[in-house]
Parts: sequence; structure tokens; C-alpha cells
Amino acid sequence: MSPLEFTTDPFAGVTVVPASLPDSPEEFAEQLNRSLKTWVADRYRLAWLRVPIEKAAFMPLAVADGFVFHHAEASYVMMTRQLVEGAFVPPNASHSIGAGGVVISDANELLVVVEKYNARPNFYKLPGGLIHQGEHIVEGVMREVLEETGVHTQFDSVVCFRHQHNNMFGKTNIYFVCRLSPISKDITIDESEIAEARWMPVEEYLTARHISPFNQHIVRSAMERPGAKPNMVEGYTVDPVLFEIFTS
Repeated sequence: MSPLEFTTDPFAGVTVVPASLPDSPEEFAEQLNRSLKTWVADRYRLAWLRVPIEKAAFMPLAVADGFVFHHAEASYVMMTRQLVEGAFVPPNASHSIGAGGVVISDANELLVVVEKYNARPNFYKLPGGLIHQGEHIVEGVMREVLEETGVHTQFDSVVCFRHQHNNMFGKTNIYFVCRLSPISKDITIDESEIAEARWMPVEEYLTARHISPFNQHIVRSAMERPGAKPNMVEGYTVDPVLFEIFTS
């Protein structure tokens, strides 16, 4: 029986081709055992094994051969095994990314929301949420504002960001606060997440005692400072699908 099909990386690692995995757990166990012996003999340092959810029965077999869990998605689990003691294992993603919007109308009113499941009634905050994988901050913050309030906006600048440890699932979170200009004003809330949304006079927001001091501070910053705007750097060629750059 031949070893499992694999590709190599620049760091002397091997990655099993998921499509090549057999259907039988017994066949998989035999192929994996043979593969490990071959990879060690060929001086590879690290093995990666992506197990699709439909072949979850392979996981305990891989664990028995020294593999550990690295990360998981809805459709698969990524496992890894050091073939050489002390081989470097790149860590799983450590951060989540979120973005919120400071949206101020021509009438000097601020778009605010009250979350449906927030234990503090009338706790008005800025609309926002998590950025999706592969989504730019510019796109994500406008999407979040639209989903929560129904208000269409135009991106202006990044006002600030907050770096917070031990957030959701124990990960670190980076939360960008962005200045947006409203294109529409009518509010239609997402009733699954939002209890209330309204246009509040900025001065009322900045002086209310029940508003987060952090939110009040960044609203002032958004009004007083230009922030960092989306930009391209001359001579630095990047794919705009993969990159976004903000400069002040």
C-alpha cells in the first residue's frame, strides 16, 4: 500500500492532500503509519493533516499516531504532528477583527443602537460587529451599520483601534472604529440583534452619564481629527483584493 499523497512547504513540512484520503478507516490507519515512516526517513520536520468532517472517524486514529489538533472550521479539523523534536508549529490564528461606525448626520446627530441582549437598558452604543473572513474593514463596517440600522453610509476614515485580550473564545480582538458619512437616514433595525436604533444629538451623547466613556472619547476624536484614510502607496504594488492600507 502506498503512502498518503502529500505536498511540501518551504519549511520542510508535508501536507496531506485531503482529496486523496481513503474511505476506509482501516486503510487510512495503514497508509498513515507507512507515510510517517517515509516522512521521517526523508527528514521532513512537520506533518499537516486536514480531516474533513465526513471522515471524523479518522481523528482518533491520527491521535493514536501522535497527531494533535491545531484548529477547526465548520467542515474540517486541521491536525499536526512534529516529525522532528522541537519542529516549529505556526500558531493558530490568535485575533478576531471587528469594526464600529461613528455616523454623524448633517444635523449633527449620531447614529446609535441598543443591543437586544444587552443587560443594560438604554445603553446606547455605536453600531458595529465582527469583520467576516476575507472582508475588508471598509466593506465590513458599512455592512454592519447597514445590517443593524438600515442606514447606508460612505466610508471616511479609521478613527482609532482597540486591542483587547481574552475576548471571544479566549482570543485577542482588534476593534477598529471608523468615521462614516450617512447616505440615507431612515432607520430599519435588525430585530434579531437590535432593540432600538436612533439618531441622537451629538451633544446629548457626549454628556450622558450612562454612555461608555470610551465611546464618548472616540466620537470626539472622530469629530476633531481626520483619522487614517484608505490609500495606495506609490511604488508599492499590492493586490487590492488582498490588501487595504490606511494612512493619515
